[in-house]
Amino acid sequence: MIIIGERINGMFKDIARAIKERDPRPIQEWARKQEANGAHYLDINVGPGSPDPVGAMQWLVEVTQEVSELPLCLDSTKYDAIEAALKICKHPAMINSVPAVQAKMERVFAMAAQYNAEVIGLAMSEEGIPKDADARVALAAELVANAMAFDLPPDRLFIDPLVLPCNVAQDHGPEVLRTLREVKLISDPPPKTVVGLSNVSQGTKNRELINRTFAVMAMANGLDAAIVDACDDELMAAVATARILLNMDIYCDSYIDVFKKSNRL
Repeated sequence: MIIIGERINGMFKDIARAIKERDPRPIQEWARKQEANGAHYLDINVGPGSPDPVGAMQWLVEVTQEVSELPLCLDSTKYDAIEAALKICKHPAMINSVPAVQAKMERVFAMAAQYNAEVIGLAMSEEGIPKDADARVALAAELVANAMAFDLPPDRLFIDPLVLPCNVAQDHGPEVLRTLREVKLISDPPPKTVVGLSNVSQGTKNRELINRTFAVMAMANGLDAAIVDACDDELMAAVATARILLNMDIYCDSYIDVFKKSNRL
């Protein structure tokens, strides 16, 4: 599974403070830690409170790339900020994200084609997040069709079925798992799949246990990638173990360490 490290995000107090003060040290510390623990991408998000999202995003990209060669997942609803970041990324990036809304798809897929980027597509429309898998898959198909119209191959698109917190939307969990399976039938090659893992445990006790359990369940249903706490050693061990049990990696006694060192895609 592709691990997208979630920690360079202005929603976290230390990152928000670093952005405000233009202090690169916390950014670079988290970049190094996530890469060392097995992240394949680093998610970069200035958070909702930045008065200058374009400038903040560019700065985050620059200081992160000073210490890490990992590709970046550019996370913002401000597409001007994403485009500014795409121009200075050393490696092809991932755009996070676009819903199945026509004007937004046209903007994002055009950028992806221009900068050779991957895209996270959200299974939601202007009406919001549907409850059942059939509606989620229909929106995924709409995203795939629009991506292909811009010559973006389906396997450069990551469909996010949008998992919701289990304490308020428990009945969505099985629908998300079914969506992960059925998305693979949309096209040939099929799109990839991704979830924001920590959303499933938002507002609950035992957050780490819920995250780890859902990660393994989702992998068994075809999950390709997840935005996660890459520094959660037990989560990373669970992912590595699931890969062995699903026959994705060859077993060796040090398979967890091998997985953590496999972050060069």
